[in-house]
Amino acid sequence: MKYETIRRQVLGAILDAAGMGLIHGTSGNIAVRDFQDNVIAITPSGRPYAGLTAEEIAVVDLEGHWLEGPYQPSSETPMHTAVFRARPDVGAAVHTHGLYCTVMAMDGEELKPSTPPQAEFAPIRTVPFELPGSAALARRVVETLGPDRAVLLQNHGCFCVGKDIGAAMTAAVYVEEAAQIACYARLLGTFRPLSEQNIADFKAIIASNQAV
Repeated sequence: MKYETIRRQVLGAILDAAGMGLIHGTSGNIAVRDFQDNVIAITPSGRPYAGLTAEEIAVVDLEGHWLEGPYQPSSETPMHTAVFRARPDVGAAVHTHGLYCTVMAMDGEELKPSTPPQAEFAPIRTVPFELPGSAALARRVVETLGPDRAVLLQNHGCFCVGKDIGAAMTAAVYVEEAAQIACYARLLGTFRPLSEQNIADFKAIIASNQAV
């Protein structure tokens, strides 16, 4: 099987995301880059993730051309490939339909982190709604994400990136946590996000490889 390593990484990550409730059914999608050949393994379109095999993970090039796998690549391939083309530092991308990210994205505002681990992923801006799978959505994600690690997608969930699949999945987990805390705290009238100085300080700690 060609590109076995990245295909197995995609499979493991999508099953983990389903297990954590970040995706349901065939929603959400995950992609991992092979830096040597500059191709991307990505979840197939419309296939239930339970029972999926590594051989069934699609492989595309950076333009989204289908190279390997028995099933068509995700309909969100344009969003993933646009980000990979714009960000040579990105090795993996995770798009989830997490409940709290979806709720918090509806107002179109930036999601503010409220705990030290979440600070790593700030700023978390919101991409205005565009049709899933469209070139317009791909362009908006690239523009809004910029050099950062995560964005919310209005009425659609979130999109997170990292140097590898572990980093991208970590971002997805903490962004959903940030959205959940913000949602509950706003309902209680107690939401007090970290200040910009707090965020800068915690990012400096993270950059020095100290745990938070």
